[in-house]
Amino acid sequence: MKTKTIVFFVIVLGLLLTACGAGGTPATEAAAAPTVLADDTIISEGRVEPVRFVEIGFNASGLVREVLVKQGDLVTAGQVIARLESGGVAQTLETAQAAAARELADANEAVRAAQYRLDNFDIPSDLKPLTPSEAVRVTYEKLEKARKDYEPYKYTNQKKEVSDRNEDCKIKNGIETCKNIGRYYEKALDDAWAKYRKAIDWLDREAALEKAQARLSEAQKNYGDLQNSANPEETAGTRASLANAELRAPFSGTIAKLDIKVGETAAVGTTVITIADFSKWAVKTTDLTEIDVVNIKQGQKVIITLDALPDVELTGAVDSIGQTFSEKQGDIVYEVTIILNDTNPNLRWGMTAEVKFEK
Repeated sequence: MKTKTIVFFVIVLGLLLTACGAGGTPATEAAAAPTVLADDTIISEGRVEPVRFVEIGFNASGLVREVLVKQGDLVTAGQVIARLESGGVAQTLETAQAAAARELADANEAVRAAQYRLDNFDIPSDLKPLTPSEAVRVTYEKLEKARKDYEPYKYTNQKKEVSDRNEDCKIKNGIETCKNIGRYYEKALDDAWAKYRKAIDWLDREAALEKAQARLSEAQKNYGDLQNSANPEETAGTRASLANAELRAPFSGTIAKLDIKVGETAAVGTTVITIADFSKWAVKTTDLTEIDVVNIKQGQKVIITLDALPDVELTGAVDSIGQTFSEKQGDIVYEVTIILNDTNPNLRWGMTAEVKFEK
């Protein structure tokens, strides 16, 4: 990075004229040069790139059947760029739309069935004021208490067989009493287990409905995105993942790089096309050190000079300042992004630029 700093200096010139003999000429006073103020402009080096670009590839592997563009072509958002041989996991937009329609119908049916199960659940009267999760918590606490109360009588002779339970505990005047204290706590534990299982069942039914609703929401989104041709950029992600036998432009721009041919095998996730919008340019610094980055502010004015176009001066402003760092030749450097106000027909991706940050 080049930082222009002119150090203060004073040049003192003295012309001493020494008189020789009587009546010599007196010495001339030293003349002081004017002080020059320091220029603390920060200068950095950067690279030119389009503000907006994307590298894309297929979301499925397969044999390339069609390539419908060539490098340098202009494309519009949603335009098909290339296609794979459909089959296996690869599907075209039409097959993806049909699959999305089926999934939407299945998801609707799953919600209906889950809602029916929940609506027909017989909630115990003492749990009705609670939510399912609250009911699980409360019944679990009661179960733990019942388990603890029964523990001292678990292995005593007071315990009787299941067939005798109705003889041990009777309900009189609405109050249940048991002749055998061990039997009393055993029955209380059985009842606590029953209530807890009931609460768990309630919670499971509610969870099943929530899961079905989430599935329906996702199905509705996928179906809508695949049908929506008005906003292809907004739905590009869904189109790419579901209609994975087709590669579509996520936004309007230029095919900057094309690395795919008919008959080749495309691997899933491998970048094969770069699309860029060359209507707006940015410069990203490559050597702005930690000493200087603290003096850079968002929105700060910048003057750009290109090595390839030394007579062209462009202006811009700081758009963002990197929060992470990298090391370059032993220095800690930060990336600063400048958005250019101007453009030039000779601008090219990757050109080296001198970046002057104005105070």
